Amino acid sequence: MEKINVGLIGFGTVGTGVVRVVRENAGIIRDKLGAELVIKRVADKDLTRDRGIKLDEGVLTPDAREIINDPEISVVIELVGGTGIARDFIMEALSKGKHVVTANKALLSTHGREIFRKAGEAGLEVGFEASVGGGIPIIKALREGLVANKIDSIYGIINGTSNYILSKMTNEGGKFEDVLRRAQEKGYAEADPSYDVEGIDTAHKLAILIDLAYGTYISLNDIYTEGITRIDQLDIKFAREFGYRIKLLAIAKAVDGTVEARVHPTMVPAEHPLATVDGVYNAIHLRGNAVGSVMFYGLGAGMMPTASAVVADIVDICRDIKKKISGRISPLSYTEESVRDIKIKDISSLEIPYYLRFLVIDKPGALSKISGVLGAHNISISSVIQKDRKIGGAVPLVVVTHNALERELRNAIAEIEKLDIILDKVVYIRIEENLGAAN
Repeated sequence: MEKINVGLIGFGTVGTGVVRVVRENAGIIRDKLGAELVIKRVADKDLTRDRGIKLDEGVLTPDAREIINDPEISVVIELVGGTGIARDFIMEALSKGKHVVTANKALLSTHGREIFRKAGEAGLEVGFEASVGGGIPIIKALREGLVANKIDSIYGIINGTSNYILSKMTNEGGKFEDVLRRAQEKGYAEADPSYDVEGIDTAHKLAILIDLAYGTYISLNDIYTEGITRIDQLDIKFAREFGYRIKLLAIAKAVDGTVEARVHPTMVPAEHPLATVDGVYNAIHLRGNAVGSVMFYGLGAGMMPTASAVVADIVDICRDIKKKISGRISPLSYTEESVRDIKIKDISSLEIPYYLRFLVIDKPGALSKISGVLGAHNISISSVIQKDRKIGGAVPLVVVTHNALERELRNAIAEIEKLDIILDKVVYIRIEENLGAAN
């Protein structure tokens, strides 16, 4: 039977998973591919760490370029991470006529245009299913399954660490800092969790989804990004009273010739399927103008789910190698000449409902002062909760607005924070009422 050789650069958690999947599912892969998939070489700087899996003598090397320069290797798998040496490895592999598979969302969200263009010029493939959603086949869905649709909206829970923290805070209580520490102890959060809890990882993944959905290359600077570090138990409890749950959402919407691109904590109606996604699970809710609403759900990270996506890309590319074809599907599904710049809607022009929490001195007239400022900025109140929950002589006053313009809201908040009744910064959280509704 024909053998197709691949090389793996990066023998960490996901790399180990790739070797396991290829070995454990060798029979089913062979039956579906019609060829034997062989991991000929594995490169990693650490040659001694016990990964729980043994490679044959001579397979492991400290030199990635032994893989890149090997004429018998057809596909190079990059699992190094980062945007430096990983980019160099990929560009060199393409220069040597090798197809590439990567899980590197940071790299593709910043250098995707360059990498995909190089691959196209060389008649080569770049597989990147594992870059968003771990084992969830969202890339293939956008490139192929939903190709007939205009994508109206994308709502994604695509960072397991943040979702785990918010789920634990919601279901079990506790402060953000304490829940984060527990997540680190369980291995769900890095020692430096800033990329996850500040929304940066989510923004990288959203950039890739937007590129695919709208045929463009978006800059990370165009994505408004806000993390979950300011979410308090008070906000979670009030959200529940209003019928919401708080999730860190990646949001893209096509609106009047522009695209919204934002990552931030969002209040989601408790009855919406996204509100029920807990723990380290991911979910992406899409609306296409033909298909309507669809949702993809599964483990968004981890050794085996991510390895599943990586190996799926390898098999796809190997099928093309067997048929001696390449470039059947453009990287973004759009043809190169159709890829274009799009206008990103500025966050200041966003118009949706908002949740506002004020910490006010416990005395009469507080609500009237606040509502007066809101009214002066064209912001009308939908609901109010003011309970006798004293915190150092102060009480929380919570307001949910009707649709309001973000720039007006920010101006109003700046004015309210100067009032003598206000004792702390105003907390505001955006609300998405009709997720997946036609725009």
